[in-house]
Amino acid sequence: MSTIEVEVAKFYREIAQTKTIWSIKDEVGFPAPIGGKGKRAMPFWSSKVRAEEEIANVPSFKGFEPVAIAWDVFTQQMLPGMERDGLLAGVNWSSIAAVSLDVTPTELQQQVEIQPNN
Repeated sequence: MSTIEVEVAKFYREIAQTKTIWSIKDEVGFPAPIGGKGKRAMPFWSSKVRAEEEIANVPSFKGFEPVAIAWDVFTQQMLPGMERDGLLAGVNWSSIAAVSLDVTPTELQQQVEIQPNN
């Protein structure tokens, strides 16, 4: 398995276990920069620590704060809006490890919900 495959599998498993997904937010809202597929992507992490690391290491994320989002809130409120707006979901972005993967919000939901601990 490649590094990115290991990270992505861990992301889905951790969210399934905690029922929480993490993002970052500032006074303007959630970021949605152009991601690896050339489309806008909202970044998400499987833990507060990972979100904080990204804030600390990415200059454009300075001033952002980690935000915990309950899984049911994500699937019922955020996911439909992301789909409507054509946004992808960034999976455990890591500037340190140079890991970046963007998936559709529906794919994210499906992968989390098929995890054994769900």
